[in-house]
Amino acid sequence: MSAPAVPGLEAAFEVEARLGTLEDHGMTRTGHRRVVPVVGGRVTGLFEADILPGGADWQLVRPDGAIEIDTRYSARTADGGHVYIRTFGVRSGRPEILEALLRGDAVDPSEYYFRLGVRLETSVPTLAVLEQCVFVASAVRETDRVRYTAYRVT
Repeated sequence: MSAPAVPGLEAAFEVEARLGTLEDHGMTRTGHRRVVPVVGGRVTGLFEADILPGGADWQLVRPDGAIEIDTRYSARTADGGHVYIRTFGVRSGRPEILEALLRGDAVDPSEYYFRLGVRLETSVPTLAVLEQCVFVASAVRETDRVRYTAYRVT
């Protein structure tokens, strides 16, 4: 028997998601809940689409200060097709760095860890192959947006 292939990464698409004002839901039974609305943006690369308003990042701030990321939003292609995008991951770093990000300060991405798994769902026949792939991303949090490049795991 041969060994499984060692996965590689291929750049697949870039996302720039514009964010609304953070909604602090306070402490819940699972932790400190925050919701950040997704108000627009753009996807470029393997497919081109505009991110639609109405999605959000349902964050959970853990006791160790790390933030569990859980986003869901939709994008529409030029021909009217839709792509549902879901990310899950973690953003972590020193407390003062995470507080600076929360304030909207510019922070060098090397100062914090922000990694995502990305799942796509679509009814567009030409994009259906994207549903058969695993994507990962390294993200950057800016004042009013999140940017990331998604990589297809080969």
